[in-house]
Amino acid sequence: MNNHPYAWINESLSTIHQADWYRSVETIHSRPGATVLLSGQEVINFASNDYLGLAGDKRLQTAAINAIQEFGTGSTGSRLLSGHRELHRELEREIASSKQTQDALVFSSGYLANLGTIAAIVGKRDLILADQFNHSSLKKGAILSGATVIEYPHSGMAALCQNLQQYRKNYRRCLIITDSVFSMDGDLCPLPQLLDLATEFSCMLLLDEAHATGVMGKTGAGCVEHFRCTGRELIQIGTLSKALGSLGGYVAGSSALIDFLRNRAPSWIYTTALSPADTAAALAAIKIVQQEPQRRSQLWQNVNYLKQLIQDNLPNLKLLPTESAILCFQLPNAAAALTAGKLMQASGIFAPAIRPPTVNTSRIRISIMATHELAHIQKLVEVIKTMEQLASKY
Repeated sequence: MNNHPYAWINESLSTIHQADWYRSVETIHSRPGATVLLSGQEVINFASNDYLGLAGDKRLQTAAINAIQEFGTGSTGSRLLSGHRELHRELEREIASSKQTQDALVFSSGYLANLGTIAAIVGKRDLILADQFNHSSLKKGAILSGATVIEYPHSGMAALCQNLQQYRKNYRRCLIITDSVFSMDGDLCPLPQLLDLATEFSCMLLLDEAHATGVMGKTGAGCVEHFRCTGRELIQIGTLSKALGSLGGYVAGSSALIDFLRNRAPSWIYTTALSPADTAAALAAIKIVQQEPQRRSQLWQNVNYLKQLIQDNLPNLKLLPTESAILCFQLPNAAAALTAGKLMQASGIFAPAIRPPTVNTSRIRISIMATHELAHIQKLVEVIKTMEQLASKY
């Protein structure tokens, strides 16, 4: 037995390496965009969640710079102490208006929004029913709450209904939690059915719109709008760091819910407020999303173009079902995913290998941006086709 209290760290790292699960960072040396400079090489960027290409938009930069000049670089404290600025409330009002909810609350990240909200609204006497493929922040928030947590199979409405019939009566409150767009698969949750079950069994429903905000729905309000469920009672959580090109998270819902979270959500109460620059950039992004629907239209044109090219040129590609700007193709194991990712990067395509424990099966994840050119998408398909031909020889 090794008595050194930290010896386990190196042993665990060794296990991670052996399983091909080891992760390390790669430095981008340029502004965000459809092409980036990665470790000295210019590559076409299919790894970004900057779906509308706003992270490098000069209007967001100008808004951030102006906010820094007026308010400084940091908020200096939590919102309840010295951290609150009128910018924060302006952003919250814009989010609520976009989502057509009574109010909204801005957190310093989407992860913190999920942790704090879930921990605040349920506790030890309550039940959480969670989709098996939920994001880490939803899973960790459920554990942190102390509630009993039962996972149902991915989008499995029959299993969820059965769990509700069997267990709901034994608990004070019940919360159903799910992503709207599943970030490592690209498919959508069955929101109308979830809302119907929540109503039938007197449950709260928390929906993480991280990869839907700015992208899904007629005005970019998310999957709630996409499924025509606007106005139905639920808790909507999202991020400012993906299609909105900034940083931070939000909760949108009833005035009572938001007021309660201001008093009970620990990751809002005890965290420094979102910086003035990030707040102003997100506010500028929301206005651009509202004023420039052509960005969203271009994104969906690019998504549909890629799907058509894959159908015409890569009929054997194991593409996961998707209704979003995220497309994933499966690979047999983590080693194969790593190899594919390296080959693609060597050919000028940046698309990450996604492996366990993040997902159950290894894959390459491709995210499409409105700023991708047709030539970028054509190059992606050509590279994948070359890889398929190489793989068939072995």
